[in-house]
Amino acid sequence: MAKPIMAKATAVWLVDNTTLTFKQIADFVGMHELEVQGIADGDVATGVKGFDPIANNQLEIAEIKTAEANPIHSLKLKFNAAAVGEQKRRGPRYTPLSKRQDRPAAILWLVKFHPELTDGQISKLVGTTKPTIQAIRDRTHWNIPNIQPIDPVTLGLCRQSELDQIVQKAAAKKAGHVSVMTDDERRKLVGTSQSLDMPAQPKIPVGMDGLEDFSLPKNDTEEKEFLDADSFFNLPDSTDGRD
Repeated sequence: MAKPIMAKATAVWLVDNTTLTFKQIADFVGMHELEVQGIADGDVATGVKGFDPIANNQLEIAEIKTAEANPIHSLKLKFNAAAVGEQKRRGPRYTPLSKRQDRPAAILWLVKFHPELTDGQISKLVGTTKPTIQAIRDRTHWNIPNIQPIDPVTLGLCRQSELDQIVQKAAAKKAGHVSVMTDDERRKLVGTSQSLDMPAQPKIPVGMDGLEDFSLPKNDTEEKEFLDADSFFNLPDSTDGRD
């Protein structure tokens, strides 16, 4: 359930201006009942100025009157159409200064364990720039020897649900593109014993495409003549009668 802004100041105002029970106020602002009682006793939120939830469009007068008449009635935050979809973030994420030094470690983790993610997806997830991501991919980042891959969720740069959503989206997009697997990729899909029994496909050196079927003609007669070494040294008989 959504809570009002400036919860403690709102509780101060409700304690001072209504006859609501401590439990009703506590449930509405998200505080403990004893803490609200401390506000009434002057022990908690001393010096805090009350925040009027009616004037600030968070609560209706009719809702307060209904709750005052019925102690078990729970206050409901006023519906604000302008706040619908407010949590949906657009554009790059803002990263606090205290966590910006952790972004390279998160980027390296994403690049290493989720290579299917694009630079744009990583940039939006952890709030960084594409040149930084590219530098880490190419290992040309100025501090690359000291960067260790760390889960961005652990670093507090994003939520687990956001990471899961973007990974699933990237995997679904990749599955839509069918590509021909190489021999090495095909072998990874079977067990080791099976891959050893598979015949290897011949690989043709670069620059020799089109010569797969090229072969020299075989002449059995010529081959047989070359195997007879004596034929090289036996000279033909002389027929001219010379000594």
